[in-house]
Parts: sequence; structure tokens; C-alpha cells
Amino acid sequence: MTAVSRLFLRAAVAALASAMISCASAPVETGGEGPVAHPEKWPEVAPPFAHDPALEARIDALMARMSLEDKVGQIIQADSSAIEPEDLKTYKLGSVLSGGNSAPKGQAYAAAEEWLELLDAYYEAAMEGPEGAVRIPPLFGIDAVHGHNNVVGGTIFPHNIGLGATRNPALARRIAEATAVELSVTGHDWTFAPTVAVPRDDRWGRAYEGFSEAPEVVASYSGGIVEGLQGAPGTDEFFSPGRVVSSAKHFLGDGGTKDGVDQGDNLSTEEELRDIHAAGYPAAVEAGVQTVMASFNSWHGKKMHGRRGLLTGVLKERWGFDGFIVGDWNGHGQVEGCTNESCPASFNAGLDMFMAPDSWRGLYHNTLEQVRSGEIPMERLDDAVRRILRVKLRAGLFDKPKPSARPLAGRTELLGAPAHRALARQAVRESLVLLKNNGGVLPLQPGRRVLVAGDGADSISMQSGGWTLTWQGTGVDNDAFPNGETIFAGIRAAVESAGGAVEHAPDGEYTQRPDVAIFVIGEEPYAEGYGDRPTVDFDRRDPALLAAMRRLRADGVPVVTVFLSGRPLWANPELNASDAFVAAWLPGTEGGGIADVLFRDEAGGVRYDFTGKLPFSWPAEPTQTPLNVGDEPYEPLFAFGYGLTYADRTELPELPEESVAAQAGASTFFARGAPATGMRLVIGEAGGKEAEAAAPSAQTPGGGLSLAAFDRAAQEDARAARWNGEGAAYVMIATDAPLDLANAVEAGLALTIDARVSRAPAAPARLAMACGEGCEGGVDVADTLAAMEGAGWGRLSVSLQCFVADGLDPARVTAPFRLETAGALGFDFSAIALAPAEAGTMTCR
Repeated sequence: MTAVSRLFLRAAVAALASAMISCASAPVETGGEGPVAHPEKWPEVAPPFAHDPALEARIDALMARMSLEDKVGQIIQADSSAIEPEDLKTYKLGSVLSGGNSAPKGQAYAAAEEWLELLDAYYEAAMEGPEGAVRIPPLFGIDAVHGHNNVVGGTIFPHNIGLGATRNPALARRIAEATAVELSVTGHDWTFAPTVAVPRDDRWGRAYEGFSEAPEVVASYSGGIVEGLQGAPGTDEFFSPGRVVSSAKHFLGDGGTKDGVDQGDNLSTEEELRDIHAAGYPAAVEAGVQTVMASFNSWHGKKMHGRRGLLTGVLKERWGFDGFIVGDWNGHGQVEGCTNESCPASFNAGLDMFMAPDSWRGLYHNTLEQVRSGEIPMERLDDAVRRILRVKLRAGLFDKPKPSARPLAGRTELLGAPAHRALARQAVRESLVLLKNNGGVLPLQPGRRVLVAGDGADSISMQSGGWTLTWQGTGVDNDAFPNGETIFAGIRAAVESAGGAVEHAPDGEYTQRPDVAIFVIGEEPYAEGYGDRPTVDFDRRDPALLAAMRRLRADGVPVVTVFLSGRPLWANPELNASDAFVAAWLPGTEGGGIADVLFRDEAGGVRYDFTGKLPFSWPAEPTQTPLNVGDEPYEPLFAFGYGLTYADRTELPELPEESVAAQAGASTFFARGAPATGMRLVIGEAGGKEAEAAAPSAQTPGGGLSLAAFDRAAQEDARAARWNGEGAAYVMIATDAPLDLANAVEAGLALTIDARVSRAPAAPARLAMACGEGCEGGVDVADTLAAMEGAGWGRLSVSLQCFVADGLDPARVTAPFRLETAGALGFDFSAIALAPAEAGTMTCR
């Protein structure tokens, strides 16, 4: 255990001991499908709504006029990328959502006016019908998870991990209020927030969506955010103008999957599921949350979308939740025996509204027949419809005009309003956690020469993370944030206003010696499974940038590091190269909030002190995960709750930079829609023109090859590569550092690709591995691909010996996968890895 761990562990654990919920592992009763829930063992909850005879009578009157087709329509939600407004004249669906990258006119994000035009078109189509027909307005949903993050000009607040560091639930409630106002500007009724997951493994790609690893911290935020979005029940603010429907998510256990795999399997006991992972839901229900989103994950092998004991037994019956349960993106299709277009099992388990983004039409017709046949009981359908109508009536949808005619609609001055930006800036200041301040280098004098370096210094995209304009938060530049400020811009404003000078050199190579250097580094944006990783190592470290930090510090220039990340990461080399180190998480568009805390005021005093405390334990090793307060043993580098202030005089000793744990992940190159950590998906063409394919769709500069994400087993977990035959082009996985695959060759492993061929190659197709400039080995796989055409998903497997025989040096592999052809080819892939040779493997001995 390091010195800093010894110093703070005892105090942190003692402070939490009385607050932590007991997680003792009691025996779990099992049924034929693994553990079953026992609702009587779950805590009682007091929903805020008494029985309302007038409301229920109004629902009765509506349902008496509804046809079976009307009712089935209400339980289905489609994505705006897959349904036209005209469709709602025939299919009276209950909701339309706009998922990540699903903005008006095929865009990933849009301006307020475009959103209103689109939602008006849906509304008007849905409300059409013959004389006497029942007219039920649709709910318009969107993922506004850290502000209204899908509209140009919106205020982007820190992600939940940063809000958890503030330990200020009242601030989070005010942020929810501001978000609801900005949603009202674009006509949206419903946000899929808050996320009340309790992330217990920081390898999980959604860790930053959780407030903390500690269930009691998560519970302290959930109710206030619900009330901030909807207004408090029983008061005049409840669904008053500027309020929207809230959704607590994801029910249940998404933060506790094995190995931190998104949509994976939670193996907790029922007591752990209840006491840890469900901690945020009782407060949300008591605050009047109107919807709850079911989770993708399984519990002991059975998908949550199909668990009646939890959806109905606990949430609805035990807790008295009378709103409705909505699914996640085609999550019902993952239930055993189901497909995206047919899933009575999920609906009968308690799901009230299917999120069927692109499968809605087939699901509608199949569900209609399943009700007619009795496979779905009419009582279950009526219960779901009643719940959906109840939420719509409470939210006042039946009394509202079309979206553009509602209060606040179109008032674009409210997007990024000064009051909202000030609130966001406050949240940034309070979220910062000071991990190191050797020699009291902070706070800085502003009137000096300051070097600002690092790839995160002048990037609003990087400082905001995923779910920011685009789903993954990638592919957008600073011009897309007219109301935002980069961290560099905030530093420059603070320094120049005090008479100092700022030099921006991303690589750290200055032209004039600075008095202090601020490096802004960290993770690139990601969302959901794209952010899953095998370890918690900060493996994006740039050796040249790290060398610049070390060189400056050796020359006597103080180095301050601002670290942007969606989780704690093992960054000992960067900590050692810094005099001061700040965990800034993903602060959003108000980068100036960081300068507020780093620099002194004009009188030389402390302007704003550090108040943030770690919401997650900080690892001492790259493979030290899961790592949670209360564990035995518990040996973090920085304990949960750690965070220095300017009054502290703690000196962090030199930390070990050589990990004692082996790095993982060398055998999987592409999975769940993303390249492995330390690797990049690249497309290119003859002449050396390349493009990194980080976004869901990409194209080579000359247009010879396009790459697009699509759903195979999960959202955007596969890629469709299309060569048009107009010149040689390739798709490859490139590594940030060479791989040594010599042992894999000796073990007889093969390169395996889960693939599907929609169009056979019209020319030779070379599958290769590269080992640096002018070094590679490969084989022609055209005949194999031709044999796979039209046969559905299969596996292309080539022995590593083939690549070695053609010239590959296996000890320094820089591209473990490269497929190139000059002819037309349609090739889909979902996984690329090393695996034992199997029947059908191409061998070259």
C-alpha cells in the first residue's frame, strides 16, 4: 500500500462505515432459470400519488374509444431515423425517440428550429384521423443525459461522474431544471435520465454515467434530479411549463456486470442487487418518476427485459410504481425466445413500451396477432396502455398544442442561457478533484507566462465525452458549440486579463520558456460498449507528450496536469511527471470553470478552492478492478472520498511506473463495435490516404471504400465495408504500439473474423498483417469470400503461419488485420481476434 493510501484509507472507510448499506451474501433461492426475485425481501417505497378517481375515469373514457390497433400502437416506440411522420397516420405509436445520431434530416445533431419542425410533423400526423377517432399525442423522447446534448447551442453540463464528485445533490437538481427548460425549447417531452446505475467495475464503458461506486451517493442524487426534471408532485411546479418526463435507468444491475462488460451478466446475489444496484430507485419512485427504463444486462444469465419478478413483482407491485416501464434499444430482442420483431415474453414480464427503433413495424403486426391469439392477455395490454395514458395525462400532453406552439418552444435564447452556463461553470469548479499538489504549486499566479499543451486543451468534444451532439461524442469540432468554451480559452482569458501571456503548443514544444506548463490530457470520447476496456490503464498516453512533461519539470518548470476521463485510470507516469494533478472528469462546455480554480484572484488570494472528492476509488494497478470502498482487501492509490484542498500540504511520493500486472487484451482486436484498447479502426486507399473510422460511418478520401455501423446482436456492434471497385482500398486495425505475437504463432493460433459476405470480390482480396513500413505478410482470400457469399454469418479463419510464411515478423505486428482489394466487395464483420485453429482454417504449411 502506498503512503497516500495509508494516510487516507482509514479515515475514508471510517466515515463511510455507518452509511454503507450491508451487502452480506445470503443464499439465493433458485428456480429453473437461475435466481428468482423475492419481492417481499425488498424495502417498502412510498410513491407520492394517491388514487385519483378523476384521472382514472378519464383514462377509462379514452380506452373505451380505442381500438385494438390503437392500443398496440401505444406500447411501441420508434426511432426518428426509421419512421416517417406519414407513418403515424396509420400506426398510432405511443412514442417517437431520437437516439444518438438520429436528428432531423438524417443528421447526428441539429438546431432547435429543425427539431421543432420534425416534432411538429410527427405530432400533426399522429393527431389526424376521421371524425370521432381517439387522438392521443405521442411522447417525444431523447437522451439528454448531461444537458440537452443533442441540440446545437445547448448547455453541456459535467457527466454524472463529475456531479458525483461535487457531493452536491442540490446542484444536480438545478442542473436538471435547466436541462428541462432547454428540452422544452426544442419541443421534447421526455428525457431518458437520470442514470442511477452503481458502477462497480471501472472497465465498463458507461462508468461516467454513474454518480459513484457507493450506492448511498447514487441514492442521494436520484430523487432530486427527477424532481428537477418533472417538478415536485403535489406542487404547482409538477409538469408546469419547462418540465419534462423523467426516466430512471437502467433497471437493474447494469453497473455490476462481470468484467465490466456492457450489456453483460450481473452475478450478484439478490441482496447485492437490492442493496447496491437498486439503491437509486426508491428515491426516484418517491419523487414521482414517471418512467423506468429496463436494462440490457442479464442477472445470472436471464435478461432483465424478461424478468417478471423484478419488473412486475418488485417495481410495480412491491414499490407501487404506477408509471410505465420502457425498454432499451431493441433490448426485448435479446430475451430468450424473442426477436426484435416479436417478444411476448418481455411484454408479459412487465415491459409496457417496447423501444423498437428500427423494428417497430414488424413488432406492431406480430404483437397485434399475439393479443388476438391470447398469447398476450388483453388484461396485460390494457394495464400497459393505462400506464402510458396515465403518464401522458399527468404530463399534460392532451392539453398541449403542437410542439412549436408550446410555452418556451423556439426560445433559442434559453439554449446556453447565461444562467445555465453559470450553473455549468459552478458544477465544473465543484467537480474537480485535486490528487497531487506537491510544493503547493497551485493556485497559480495568473499574470505570468503559461504554456498550455495536450490534445484536450482546445477540444470541447474531448472535454465533454460521449453523448455530446453525436452518440459517441466524436466527429464534431469546436464550431459546433457556439455557447461553449475550451479549457485553453478559459486559461487564456484568466491569464491575459491579469497581464500574463499564454502559448498554446499541443505537443508541449514551446517557443519561449514558460513559468508554468499546464497539460490537458486524457481519454477520447466514447459511449456504451465502445468504451469497454480490458484494464484501467491510461493506455492513450503519448510518449512524446509524456517526455515533454518530464523535460519541463526537470528544467524547473512546474507542470500541472488536468486529466480528462470517464473513470479513474492508472496514470502513475503522468502523476510522477506532474507537480500538480487534477482529475477533471468530463466537465462539458464550460472549460473556464477549470481556470477559476487553478488561478489566484487579482489580489493573490484563493479565488475558488478545490472541494471535489473522489466518487470512485483510484487504482494502484492497471488490472486493479473491480475496486470499491468496503472491499477486503482495499488497497487503492487514492481512496474513495479523497481530494485535497489548498489548505492541505500532502506530498505525493514517487510512484511505481512498472506495473506488476500483465496487460490484457492482446488477443482481441475488434469486438462489440469497437477496436480493442490501444488500437484504431482505419480505412485507406492507394497513395497512403487514410482516415480513422472512429465515427459510425466513414469513407476513404477518394470514396472507394465506405464503412458503416449496424446492429448484429447489439446496437452498432458490427461494420459493413463496401468497396465500389474504383481503385484499391483497405480496412485495417492499427495498433498504437507493436504487438509481439510470436508465442501465438508457436501456439498454432489463427486470425479469425466473424464475417458475412453480401457481394463476392470481383478481384483478388488480400488479408494481411503488417509489421511496420514495408513489412507484412498476407494471403489471397478471394475464393474463400466468394464461397461465403449469401451464406449468412460465418467465420473466416487463417493460420498465423500463413502471414509469417509471406514475410510477417510476428514480434512487431503493427496491424493485426488488413483486408484490401481493388474490385467491388461487400464484407460485414463483427469480431476480429486470435483463436485456436478450427475446421476450415486456411493453412499455409
